[in-house]
Formats: sequence, C-alpha cells, structure tokens
Amino acid sequence: MAKRKRLTPPEIASQPAPETKSVSHPLGVQPVVSRRAPIAQVAGEASAQAALEEVAGELRNARTGGRLVLELPLDAVDETYLVRDRLETEGDELDALMESLRQRGQQTPIEVVELGQGRYGLISGWRRLAALRRLHQGGGAEAGAGAVLALLRQPETASDAYLAMVEENEIRTGLSFYERARIVAKAAEKRVYSNETAALKGLFGNIARARRSKIGSFLKLYKALDSRLRFPSAISERLGLALVKALEADPEFGPRLRDRLRKADVQSAADEVALLERALKPAARPAQAPKTVSEPGEKGEKRETEPSSEVAPGIRLQAEQGRLVLSGKGVDAALQRDLVAWLARR
Repeated sequence: MAKRKRLTPPEIASQPAPETKSVSHPLGVQPVVSRRAPIAQVAGEASAQAALEEVAGELRNARTGGRLVLELPLDAVDETYLVRDRLETEGDELDALMESLRQRGQQTPIEVVELGQGRYGLISGWRRLAALRRLHQGGGAEAGAGAVLALLRQPETASDAYLAMVEENEIRTGLSFYERARIVAKAAEKRVYSNETAALKGLFGNIARARRSKIGSFLKLYKALDSRLRFPSAISERLGLALVKALEADPEFGPRLRDRLRKADVQSAADEVALLERALKPAARPAQAPKTVSEPGEKGEKRETEPSSEVAPGIRLQAEQGRLVLSGKGVDAALQRDLVAWLARR
C-alpha cells in the first residue's frame, strides 16, 4: 500500500511593509487608518439607494397629488380642454392682473390635468394664463419667459373638473349671472350632466338657493339672445331679470329684440346695455279711436276731429282731417329737430 503524501502549505515570504513617511499628529497621536468592511459598504449603498427611492416616491406623490408646483411651457396648456365659464379677457381687471404679473411674477399656480405627450388641459386659472400669454407676446420676459406655474390635478369625472373651474372662479372673482347660466347650459349640452337642472345643482349647489334660482332664470335669457349678444357679461342682475320677465310675458319680445341687436351698430358694452334697457320701455301706444267730432272748418265746411291723447310723457296728439297737432311740455325745439329729421328720411 502506497504511502499518502502529506501536503504542506506553501511558505510565504514575509514582505516588509511599504515605507511610509511619518506624519506627526498635532496631539502627538498617530491616526489609525481603518478600512471599511465590504458588507458595511454594501449596506451603506443599499441604504442610500433606498433613501433616494423614497425621495423620488415622495416627489411622484407630491406631483400627482397636486402638491408640487410644475413649470410648464405656455403653449403646452390647452385652454379649450373645458368649455370656459368666463366670456371676456378684456377690461380693467385683466390690465391689473397683467401689471401684478409684471411686478411680482406669478404668485398662484393654475390647475391642469395631464393629457399625455407633454400636453396639459386647463382646469382653472384662465385669466392668469391669458395674462401671461399676452405678456409673453409683448416681450414680457419678467412674467416667466414663456412658462406658467401649475398644479397637477386628477379629476375622476368631467363634472369634477367643471366644478373645480367654477369654484375657483367663484372664490377669486365672481362670474356674472349670465356667465353662470351659460356654463350650466354648456355642461348639459356636453352631457357632463344629464340635464340643466342637474348641472345647475352640481355646479352651484353650494350657493344660496335664491342665487341659484336667478341663475336658472338667466338660462332663459341665454337661450333667447346668446347668438346676438356681444357683451353679455355686462348685463346686470336687475337688467337680466327684467329681460327674462319680458320674454316670459310676450312671446314676440325675443324675436323683436334679436332683430334689433342684429341691426344695431354696437361698439361697446355700454351701447349694448343701453339698447337692452330701451327695449324694455313700453312703446307709445297708438291713440284709441275716439268718437269723432264735427267742427266748422274754413269756408263753412265741416271736418272730423278727435280728442287729444298723450302719446309720450308730456306730449299730446290731436288728429284732425289732414292735420296732426302736437302739444304739451315735451314739445320743444329738440323734438322739432328730431321730427324734421325723421320726416326727411322717409
């Protein structure tokens, strides 16, 4: 039987440690150089990675939860995502907003929903977006250099998005009654709500019932005149309700008023409001056909005359055969000029 050969570990010649320069410590103690164990290094890297992922997750949650302010290009926001409740972007209020943006920049973000491919739909903040775009078009780099600050929202339904838009405008700058009625009608037309009653309650359920009832009344005005009005948001509550009352009392009032608006040369909101107010004034009723009275005329012939009647405040009219007589305090030089001019145009 062969003997087993014993294996012996190889001898490793001891190598002298590399020469290092002696560095004196301020306290006279030589520092101890410690090498980190591999397991500790791996654990440290894993901990750093976990912390980084936690921060990234918090940022994602803040973004989707609407707590992270985003800076978006102005042209990446689609303001037609919803039918807007505001009708105008002109006037002193917009000028004041633009001046504020020039001096202080955008202080309040708009609200958007993500549409994909770098596009966003506007929910609220239409006036701010419009003002920033005008500033940018005019070279207003101080307003944000073509960018808008925004918060990301995730409305579950279209009605939630419309409600967010309406509530934001109600809180910041109240809509006119006409604008409120219009967005109710549009929301029903878009089938966001089943009908106008549901839209009215869904969009304005948090306001007083009396105000909600007035919005419902303005719906009639919107349906009757919207295609002809140029400055509908200028219609006051009092004027609007008076027009609604006239529409309900006379079925022909609406067509007549639309025709007047079509023919009128309206250049401003004041012009249109004045036209609407004039339309509400009752027209001069024609004189009733009273009994005629025979009076001696020239050369002894008899002519038929009628008693005078008031055809306008301070103006009375008496009709005779071949002659009309106007009398009263309202018959003055101005009336004469207007009457002569009217006759010349006929």
